[in-house]
Amino acid sequence: MSEIQQFLPGVLLSLSAVMLALMSPGPNIMAVIGTSMGVGRKQGIALALGVGFGTFLWVSLAVLGFTAVISKYAIIMFTLKVLGGCYLLWLGYKALRSAVSTKHVSTTIVNLENNTAYFKRGLTVQMTNPKAALATLAIVSIGAHAGAPLWVGSSIVFGATLLSVGGHIMYALLFSTQAMVALYTRARRFIEAALGAFFCAMGVRLLADRS
Repeated sequence: MSEIQQFLPGVLLSLSAVMLALMSPGPNIMAVIGTSMGVGRKQGIALALGVGFGTFLWVSLAVLGFTAVISKYAIIMFTLKVLGGCYLLWLGYKALRSAVSTKHVSTTIVNLENNTAYFKRGLTVQMTNPKAALATLAIVSIGAHAGAPLWVGSSIVFGATLLSVGGHIMYALLFSTQAMVALYTRARRFIEAALGAFFCAMGVRLLADRS
């Protein structure tokens, strides 16, 4: 089996998890939508770029730390995979529970002085969210393996960053009207159900993985 055939499926699964996570409402997404609606698209985009940079930092730290640890301590690698798999199952459960609820999506409007402040706000929202750190570690665990070449971690870092930046900017551009928020609200339960099923499947896969 070639190197690409061995590691590429894990990388693609990690990025798929990132992409699906971008569809689930969270403080970062709600802040971008609220800012675009209440203040303006430019400010929403600036905040989205801050969130994207925060994603880059989280994923970079996770990949570097995970790679450094698993290269020396096999038991820690196993432990991280178990914890990551359990957390993905927990995320899946929460998403499925949310899918059957009738809660409304509430946006967050942030009023700041300039675009630099909005960028910093987006970065702060992402970096101070403990769920982002745990989810990042779990997602990285899907694609990272002992002895993986450098391009595997690099692909996860840059792929996740591009998806985060592109996804949040898309929210800033499209969800700047109440009509789009209403449309998103109607689709939320289907999105949460798909997200829950995916995370549960990835959690089981990670717990069963012995590589």
